Amino acid sequence: MAELTKIESKIGEVTGLAMAAQAATKKVSGLAMEEHPELVSRLEKMHDEAAETERRCTELAGAFEGKKTAILEEARTTKGKGAEMMSTYLDEDSDALDGFEFLTMAEAGEVGHWSVLKALNEKAGSADIRQLVAWALPIQQGHLRGVTETSLELASEDDPYAPA
Repeated sequence: MAELTKIESKIGEVTGLAMAAQAATKKVSGLAMEEHPELVSRLEKMHDEAAETERRCTELAGAFEGKKTAILEEARTTKGKGAEMMSTYLDEDSDALDGFEFLTMAEAGEVGHWSVLKALNEKAGSADIRQLVAWALPIQQGHLRGVTETSLELASEDDPYAPA
């Protein structure tokens, strides 16, 4: 398999995070469905945006001569790490608040990875990467704001003295 540069590896990572985000939003939708069905449409929108991000990243990976397979392997590895984190954090006792807290961590990670890709590309100067980052980073920042606000709303509804 082809050896990846740092920027190509980072493209694989953001692709994998988009893949993992689709699974995470689906899982949290299931947690929210019973007690907070009004949140499901927001999660479905996030899922769709993650799918579009994956599609755009995969398309970009194809532009790297002979590297698409290696970039997508990096993506699958990152997706697996995300799935492992999710299964550790969200267990059978998890509720919607737990789900949104997990999404807050995951979205913060995505914002961080997209920001690093942007910084790497400031030296690399790829117009295609610049265009993708300009599209994706604001979406990820919006997701982070949204899940953080939802976590805080759900927490404010909880009884702080109820058993955990």
